Amino acid sequence: MGSLRRTALVAGVFYVLTFVSIPTVALYGPVHDADYLVGTTSETPVVIGGVLEVIVALSCIGTAVVLYPVVKRQGAARALGFVSARVLEAAGIFVGVASLLTLVALRRAEAGADALVTGQALVAFYDSIFLLSQSLIPAVNALLLGSLLYQSRLVPRVLPVLGLVGAPLLVVADAGTLFGLWDRLSPVAAIAAVPIAVWEFSLGVYLIVKGFKPSPVTAEMVAAGARHPEGASV
Repeated sequence: MGSLRRTALVAGVFYVLTFVSIPTVALYGPVHDADYLVGTTSETPVVIGGVLEVIVALSCIGTAVVLYPVVKRQGAARALGFVSARVLEAAGIFVGVASLLTLVALRRAEAGADALVTGQALVAFYDSIFLLSQSLIPAVNALLLGSLLYQSRLVPRVLPVLGLVGAPLLVVADAGTLFGLWDRLSPVAAIAAVPIAVWEFSLGVYLIVKGFKPSPVTAEMVAAGARHPEGASV
């Protein structure tokens, strides 16, 4: 397996792994109860959700780090922006998970009714950081990586078009949530997120199954690898 094929395979696996947090919608459901801090429901689902989100955060960084040596040949500034946005997205996920784990810690410490307001604040903070890190920033990622892949033709153009079309829809949905027009988990927000979700999942599957399409970028990398076998990814 050539280095480009390995790069595509690893990037694809990382992209597919970013979808392991889908169950957190149900796993985190109980924390939105006003009396969760003094309730008797199990804490295990929240902890499992946190673990899944940590996997997503690490996978986000992985997609950017693995793809950067390839897409930088199409546009170095946008490629660096993509890496930065992915790292920022992961950082937001870590902060959000920390807020819910703090809620669990308060519950285990039997903080009691006096800490109910604090618990609700932690949940509200998670919802706010989610809106930024796992909804708004993915739209930025789609614009950056989508434009790079569209121009380089490393994958079928229909895939980045999904991302480029979905990005403004997601931004509009986020704006509506921010101004209180609908909830983060409303049908409107869910529908607006579909194109970006399809774009990222389809990209992951394509990279796993097919790898990069032959293009000037891949030809340049193959030529560079032939000239410098030990530094082919540089």
